[in-house]
Amino acid sequence: MLGKRLKHAQRYQEISNAFLRNGFSHLVYRLGLTKHHLPSKLQNNDAQLSKKYAGIKLKEVLQELGPTFIKLGQIASTRRDLVPLEIAQELEKLQDQVSSFSFQQAREMIELELGDTISNQFHFFSEIPLASASIGQVHAATLHTGESVAVKIQRPDIKPIVETDLEILDDLARIMEEKIAWAKNYQIRKIIEEFSNSLRAELDYQNEGRNSERIAQQFTHKSEIFIPKVHWNLSTKKILTMDLVNGIKVNQIKKLDEEGYNRKLIAERITESMLHQILIEGFFHGDPHPGNIYILPENNIAYLDFGTVGRLSDETKYHFASLVIHLQRKNTRGLLKAISSIGIQSEETNLSALYNDIDEFVMKYSDIPLSKLSIGTALNDLLTIIHHHHIQIPSDLTILGKTLLIIEGVVKDLDPALSIMDTVKPFGEKLLRHRFEPKKVIQGSLNELVENLQLLSKVPKSLKDLTATVQKGKLHFEVSVPEFKQFLLRLDKISNRLAFSIILLSFSILMVGLIIGGAIAGQRNLLWEFPAIEVGSIVATLMFLFILFAIIKSGRM
Repeated sequence: MLGKRLKHAQRYQEISNAFLRNGFSHLVYRLGLTKHHLPSKLQNNDAQLSKKYAGIKLKEVLQELGPTFIKLGQIASTRRDLVPLEIAQELEKLQDQVSSFSFQQAREMIELELGDTISNQFHFFSEIPLASASIGQVHAATLHTGESVAVKIQRPDIKPIVETDLEILDDLARIMEEKIAWAKNYQIRKIIEEFSNSLRAELDYQNEGRNSERIAQQFTHKSEIFIPKVHWNLSTKKILTMDLVNGIKVNQIKKLDEEGYNRKLIAERITESMLHQILIEGFFHGDPHPGNIYILPENNIAYLDFGTVGRLSDETKYHFASLVIHLQRKNTRGLLKAISSIGIQSEETNLSALYNDIDEFVMKYSDIPLSKLSIGTALNDLLTIIHHHHIQIPSDLTILGKTLLIIEGVVKDLDPALSIMDTVKPFGEKLLRHRFEPKKVIQGSLNELVENLQLLSKVPKSLKDLTATVQKGKLHFEVSVPEFKQFLLRLDKISNRLAFSIILLSFSILMVGLIIGGAIAGQRNLLWEFPAIEVGSIVATLMFLFILFAIIKSGRM
């Protein structure tokens, strides 16, 4: 870690200075980014930071630190389980407040990536960007064939900057987990790792193009949903060329009304198309904010920007549907069972406390009519409880929670009467029915059978390897038994009882033999004038009755 500090010393200093200037000196000192005592002026500044003001200053810090931190702020704004509402609302403003880079830089990037001049590749290319984001910006252009396209260009030299920042963020997350209990409980380092993987994927525009085509396949028979076509001959990892969308942003409500659009129908189409992606296809747009949804003539919907997507396996889709159904039915035990199935519990998970928190969560929403219930808010509240109890869940559920919150905000502006919770119910019920269809059950059983047969086919080889290891004397056992002394005492008792039973059996056989022999000979067996056989038989009978009584009394007959 010291090597990273030295390698990126200048960047560490820039980060420290940005936080110090904006009133976060306490955090900088606690993370060990400065070893100097805090000036009283800075301490007073820290104390005066309200949540809203802290959000404003944090937004300014992230804006100053560049693309990686802007993207981190955007992600953080969706994590209501981690970030207070007042701060999250300020971080949401990072979405569209990014300065553009020059047209000269854009030209150089295009010509380097496509291997030809702009004039040879495009009939017309606008010097003014249509939009600018943390990773790149978009320019309008026209092909020589007459088609209008949007060209997305990655920021120059952004990759090494991002990689440096991601290394630093991983280091800071490690320090936070060591020094701050909150960070350890929420596994901040794992969150940063997931963020890093997502951001690296976004740096590859070809990956975004493939995501776009996969979403487009979901709506090949639905003309009301439009996904721009990718022009692969004009696309690379740093350049993405797609059909240009000319429409109205979904949040321009006044303009939609002026031009006579049906907002209710638009809201229904957005809701149903997103739920189709989530619950039917299991592959969905992970960032459907208003800047990525345009309304076309005839109330059609266009989705843009597929750099962030979510994936849900069949199992996760089923568990999510179960969560929704149990929430609608106010079923605490059902929710607990669904959470136990979907997540991995840690040693710190207290099931009794978890049940109480879920029951309280259910009571919180019990008085809210289903039509007024926000599925995004409810899911994010539930995820907060799950994280609080140290249960690991698939990261795509977090993306899903963010997506539902965004979509509910979009839909509420269009049609306040529409409830996503009402709309999701038939999707969830259909998913549950589909899971238990005979064909699906048989197919699942066959898949498990094949997997088990494959496992069994490896057993002979494993046994052969184990035998070879034993023959070579290389096999070692290490047994750990809790309360080992009690275990040994119990084992000793079992051994004594077993030995006693064997002796009793032998003694009884001997007595029977003597009795039978004496009867055949017609003589009494006296040992020094003592009736040994008679007395021995009585003793054997008493011992037998004693053992029988002990077994019955123990309840293990």
